Amino acid sequence: MVHERQAEIYLKEKSAVTRANSSIDLSLYEQYGVKKGLRDKNGKGVLAGLTNISLIVSSEEKDGVSVPCEGRLYFRGYSIEDLVKGFTEGGHFGFEEVAYLLLFGELPDKKSLADFKKQLVHYGRMPKNFVRDVIMKAPSRDIMNSMTRSLLTLASYDKNASDISIENVLRQSMILISLFPDMAVYGYQTYSHYQCNNSLYIHRPLPELSTAENILRMLREDKKYTKLEAQALDMALVLHMEHGGGNNSTFTTHVVTSSGSDTYSVIAAAMSSLKGPKHGGANIKVVEMMDDIRRNVSDITDGDEIKAYLKKILNKEAFDGSGLIYGMGHAVYSISDPRANILGSYVKQLAKEKGLEKDYAMYSLIEKLAPEVIAEKRKIYKGVSANVDFYSGLLYSMLGIPKELFTPMFAIARIVGWSAHRLEELINVDKIIRPAYLSLTVPTQYIPMEERQPVNAVGRDPYAEELLKASEV
Repeated sequence: MVHERQAEIYLKEKSAVTRANSSIDLSLYEQYGVKKGLRDKNGKGVLAGLTNISLIVSSEEKDGVSVPCEGRLYFRGYSIEDLVKGFTEGGHFGFEEVAYLLLFGELPDKKSLADFKKQLVHYGRMPKNFVRDVIMKAPSRDIMNSMTRSLLTLASYDKNASDISIENVLRQSMILISLFPDMAVYGYQTYSHYQCNNSLYIHRPLPELSTAENILRMLREDKKYTKLEAQALDMALVLHMEHGGGNNSTFTTHVVTSSGSDTYSVIAAAMSSLKGPKHGGANIKVVEMMDDIRRNVSDITDGDEIKAYLKKILNKEAFDGSGLIYGMGHAVYSISDPRANILGSYVKQLAKEKGLEKDYAMYSLIEKLAPEVIAEKRKIYKGVSANVDFYSGLLYSMLGIPKELFTPMFAIARIVGWSAHRLEELINVDKIIRPAYLSLTVPTQYIPMEERQPVNAVGRDPYAEELLKASEV
């Protein structure tokens, strides 16, 4: 106990010292033209590369001026709306078809798609005893960490783990696309059993089922699901599959790939990026915010009451004190996020099937009111609208998917986009990514130990020495 308290005091003091010696005058960023977050004040990203994989359109040129427009998203040149219409009207699931498109750059015919599915089944076999020896060891509530540990361990089973030839990287990509659902669901089942004292059940995926169907089958004790449930999850996976080269986790994929690292390490880095609450973890914050609104608003159908509480959230007087209305706004889109529009329609259908129309109505009301509240309180350089995370959390909740799996669901989809971008980086760019940082360091003369003054005690706890003495006694 004494040592723990001493360590606590030490870290508190040294954190203050580190903060004081590491802080940079924020005005210097503007003075030197540094674009924080690699974006300008309008949110436009610094051009860092070229891609043929996807296109995001959020503005149009009119009379030489960039004007916000309805958001559009294209995968390999095909609009997301056309792709969705194609596989929904065709009566089949879209994940595998769109994965083929992103990896190979062309839409498959029936035979090509069938062959691709067979290969995914072939590569979707876990190494012998992998679930027991790897996934079930040290179960964690953080399933993203569990998955990352599993995928790094897979490298030990791959005799060509470090081979970065296109053929080998494609093989590895298909292995990870196939195994990510298993690693996510089995990781959760292990956590649920060992840390939550629930029953343990490990269902094997069936080769004849789609990715979405197998996820629901493996997750549920009775293995059952409705057609609409599987279609809704499949749609969510397609919409999260790819979103340009500049999003944080995909840019991470490019950066680590450029160093010549192996596929398992590259994807582990992307996973670490995705799990942050500002990226893949945003939908969890939306659901938590909605729960908070339900607890604090007496009538969730009252627009005035909802609006008043949203103002409190924006003023850092409610929810988590961040001042953010989660699920609103996007780094690129202004007027609308096309993914949110498509997913919202499936959420509406699912809400009707499950008798959860009130929940959907609340989300719809907040989707309408939040932009008004933000526009009143903040100076906005572009429009604000609901993003895909606004509805994905509600969708996952309706499907009975636990919050621990929200971000892993994103990863199950985005592994396809990461793989496509990794291949593109390897094929086109043979140069390590290394942007510049301007150093503000001033050369300093080295001082011998015996001549040094007592170290800076910035932020010292005034009661630290007293507490230390007391704890020692």
